[in-house]
Amino acid sequence: MKFSEQWLRDWVSPQLATQALADQITMAGLEVDAVEPVAASFEGVMVAEVVSREPHPDADKLNVCRVDDGSGETVQVVCGAPNVAVGQKVAFARVGAVLPGDFRIRKAKLRGVESRGMICSASELGLEEETSHGILELPGDAPTGESFRAFMGLDDHTIEVDLTPNRGDCLSVKGMAREVGVLNRLAVEGPEIVAVAPTHDETFPVRVEDEERCPRYIGRLIKGVDVSAETPLWMVERLRRSGIRAIDPVVDVTNYVMLELGQPLHAFDRANLHGAVIVRLAREGERLVLLDGQEITLTDATLVIADERGPLAIAGVMGGEHSGVGTETRDIFLEAAFFSPLAVAGQARHYGLHTDASHRFERGVDPQLAREAAERATRLLLEITGGEPGPLIEAVSTEQLPGERRVRLRAARLEQALGKALPSAEVGEILERLGMAVETTAEEWVAWAPSWRFDIAIEEDLIEEVARIHGYNRLPVRRPAARLSLRPDHEARTPLGRLRRQMVARGYQEAVTYSFVSPELQQALLPRVVSPVLANPISSDLSVMRASLFPGLVRALMHNLNRQQTRVRLFETGLVFRGELDELHQTPMLGGLVCGTREPEGWAGGRDRVDFFDLKGDLESLLAMGGEPEAWRFEPGEHSALHPGQCARLLYRGEEAGWIGTLHPAVQGQLGLKVDALLFEVRLDALTQGRVPSFSPLSRHPEVRRDLAFLVDESLPVQALLDSIHGQAGEWLTESRLFDVYQGQGVPEGRKSIALGLTWQHPSRTLNDDEINQLVDAIVAEARQHLGAELRG
Repeated sequence: MKFSEQWLRDWVSPQLATQALADQITMAGLEVDAVEPVAASFEGVMVAEVVSREPHPDADKLNVCRVDDGSGETVQVVCGAPNVAVGQKVAFARVGAVLPGDFRIRKAKLRGVESRGMICSASELGLEEETSHGILELPGDAPTGESFRAFMGLDDHTIEVDLTPNRGDCLSVKGMAREVGVLNRLAVEGPEIVAVAPTHDETFPVRVEDEERCPRYIGRLIKGVDVSAETPLWMVERLRRSGIRAIDPVVDVTNYVMLELGQPLHAFDRANLHGAVIVRLAREGERLVLLDGQEITLTDATLVIADERGPLAIAGVMGGEHSGVGTETRDIFLEAAFFSPLAVAGQARHYGLHTDASHRFERGVDPQLAREAAERATRLLLEITGGEPGPLIEAVSTEQLPGERRVRLRAARLEQALGKALPSAEVGEILERLGMAVETTAEEWVAWAPSWRFDIAIEEDLIEEVARIHGYNRLPVRRPAARLSLRPDHEARTPLGRLRRQMVARGYQEAVTYSFVSPELQQALLPRVVSPVLANPISSDLSVMRASLFPGLVRALMHNLNRQQTRVRLFETGLVFRGELDELHQTPMLGGLVCGTREPEGWAGGRDRVDFFDLKGDLESLLAMGGEPEAWRFEPGEHSALHPGQCARLLYRGEEAGWIGTLHPAVQGQLGLKVDALLFEVRLDALTQGRVPSFSPLSRHPEVRRDLAFLVDESLPVQALLDSIHGQAGEWLTESRLFDVYQGQGVPEGRKSIALGLTWQHPSRTLNDDEINQLVDAIVAEARQHLGAELRG
């Protein structure tokens, strides 16, 4: 909302400087964005009268004029404006005047004729941005010799307020004046609005077919208007200072009343109306050419103003080109209506429009204002354009108009919210100054919200009103008091931050992807998994909740590969969602993805590609952080997103906790990936579990190591052999290390050689060979009996 400070002070004028007034408005919750002068700085410009005009003897487009500037003698000036005329009142810059841009007026000779001053145009005075086509013509009653700046009231400021959507009542000078009056305990005095007596009985029929969306519609036929009349300079200036360009007197009056009172109005050319004015929903496919020349196709959800032939305007948004006021207009039908905010909301944006009218109707216009605005506009039109007004006609559905809103405000709740107790009389006075009817008791106030305050409906709304009028800066400043205690550190749990730092230390970068993914990508990776589908997705390729971290990581990989990043190492933590909404399971997971070379490019590094065991090693470094790596097991498995021969299920204490493997070749081909990618995913609740560290004293006695090489079936997992060994190796086995797996010459077909290093150490004595040999014999016998293993010779 942009308005002139002088215009506001015509309604209410507190004893405050401009900046103090702006600060007060801001502190009341109506943020002032800008305070700017209404005109550039200039001096030495007077109101003058042109007393003579003669053609320049040596220039066809110049005139030699004499002007009376009130100094007692006429002044000769050369002027090239085509519209200069004898008897005209003009803005005259005397010799020595300084115009905007620090342009100083001096005596000059133009084609041999002396010129002592300059008759100014609006653009030369900084009143128009575009170059004016002629001089600025002033009203005939402008006082000759008076300072032009004082006559025009240019020592003024425009105040621009950024209103929140709930304060549509302040989208007018009247609304802002109400606020300033309340804040300063001053009466608000606007122009007197009295009903205009009709001079003829002719009306135009109105039919409202959708009373829910338009519960009040008021119209008046005004005959014999003179559209060629000139809009008064004072109105043109007030419109300009509010950011609106003057067009013609009818449009200017409707814009002026909208700015003054907050009620949008519209005028139709009576000659272009047929049958009756009808307020209805558009019929699917109807077309309308708007005032800006744009032709649109209407939908059946759009409220329109129509006649018997078709739509004339989008209700509350913009009028049509063919029914608007033009230069040939003689009779007009003036419209003022109340449209439900829900009926207008979104309609302007749907058609790519944003108008002053839609801005107000979307936020709510006073439903009781239409008649007052119509009378005010009629009076101004009669003063400017003349004409004969007819009677006001009104179609109203009182049942559909917003009802009376009664709101309770408890004293105890107010004190609790503000942190201080306000006198009951002050609270009641604030509510009454805001235009509410108030009933006061010892413990509460009951207020009836005025018709212009759509935003007052609950107790908290009244608390806000009392707080801002009382003054936010007068409320006590209190810091919250709380008893704080140290958060317990669960030593048996591994913090997520440590897991993240470990991944970063191993060369990974953290990715943060959307929780919703492409349905096609998720179907390719997880064809049998069910996850929620979004009812209102931001795009079609982000329309399902992710059932795994794999889709987001794969999409991030593709994004990097498309930008020539061939070595990718990513990890991510987040929730995955499985099941329908009524039985939704949300599981926090940690996932990782690698692709490219094992080492970064360098003179000392090779070009070997990363493989399954590189990723498994990174994952095992995370598993070891919980302090019980023996609780984890890898076993062969099948996963729809992973390669059948390079895939393992991850178990924690016997329960499935995650997956690791190479991306499935079929998926890789479907996505167009030309390189292998390896992924893992593990439940965070299992990954953060562990055990409390405990101290174990170091043994002073020597270790005993035995290396054993077994020949086993090539399909036997190494873990099965390790489990067999641990079952027979006794309590003093401190380490079992796999140091070789071999297939080839010397090893029978279908077999493989597994070499293990076993280390024993007793805490209090030295172990002898007999004890170790017995343990080794038991290990070999168990492996032979249950696994078909043989010692390699």
